[in-house]
Amino acid sequence: MTTTIYGIKACDTMKKARDWLDGRGVAYVFHDYKTAGVDRASLEAWSKAVGWEALLNRAGTTFRKLPDADKQGIDETKAIDLMLTHPSMIKRPVLDLGDRLVVGFKPDRYEQALGG
Repeated sequence: MTTTIYGIKACDTMKKARDWLDGRGVAYVFHDYKTAGVDRASLEAWSKAVGWEALLNRAGTTFRKLPDADKQGIDETKAIDLMLTHPSMIKRPVLDLGDRLVVGFKPDRYEQALGG
């Protein structure tokens, strides 16, 4: 199974995660969802696997700039709609290991997920 890392090329956290993978010789495919997009089916599958709350980046500038009405009453459907419209709202990176996902970058979590 191919390991895929999803994110945005210019993101500092993405750079750290990719440097970590490169430094350990982990082969992966990079999918830039800002340029290549992300589809509803992928977001729904990720949401089912890790929960939409883990995927939606509420701390980022894009979310903070939303009108207050868009920030209210967020549920899974609304979160997925927001992430489709604004891919920058997807927490980065999403590391797809085939049998599981790791959302966000923390070296210890990557170490654990990739078997040390």
